Amino acid sequence: MIRSSVAWIAALAGVLVLGGADTPPPAETWRFDRLDQIGGHPTTILGHPRVIDTPERKAVEFNGKDDALFVDVHPLAGAETFTWEVVFRPDLGGAAEQRFFHLQERDPKTGQDTQTRMLFEIRVIGDRWCLDSFALSGSESKALIDREKLHSLGAWHHVALVYDGHELRNYVDGVLEGQAPLQLIPQGAGHSSMGVRINRVNYFKGAIRLARMTPRALAPEEFL
Repeated sequence: MIRSSVAWIAALAGVLVLGGADTPPPAETWRFDRLDQIGGHPTTILGHPRVIDTPERKAVEFNGKDDALFVDVHPLAGAETFTWEVVFRPDLGGAAEQRFFHLQERDPKTGQDTQTRMLFEIRVIGDRWCLDSFALSGSESKALIDREKLHSLGAWHHVALVYDGHELRNYVDGVLEGQAPLQLIPQGAGHSSMGVRINRVNYFKGAIRLARMTPRALAPEEFL
């Protein structure tokens, strides 16, 4: 009886440690190899994005005019710290301002979008591009952009946005580009868009191959 009681208490403690209210959301890896779902989440399809083959694996290509994918999940909702990574290829011929990935909070009472959001964007300068990363939560927000740090169009790149609870940083191909102190409260549940901003403006011309959303701050050597 004593032994079984001890075992039961130990099991309960394990459940509380592993599945308590303070447990952060698990990391999610989204592979863009089909249109009907991304990362196991059913999609809403706008326009005619298409699955393409790449040297590494399949990807979804967007035309920069009316192609997009939407899922009814915010993969970093509840995260106090995070790393958001995307492997993508911005192509020639797109607009000067493009939003290629958007994580958006919704008001749980009304279902409407709040101001709280995170965005990956690019600014095209000539035949090159620079990264624009944005996060807003509560009364705090920050855009990280450096128009002097330019990268090639038509090539695959890795971008990351990292928040450690005190500082927001962004990276291109593992190299730090910007950083700023910031105090963000965890974002609430919501939805996400790929290929366009959530309100269907600023379409992205290019392809997305992979994304990973991790509820902790990763070092560059831990990136995809």
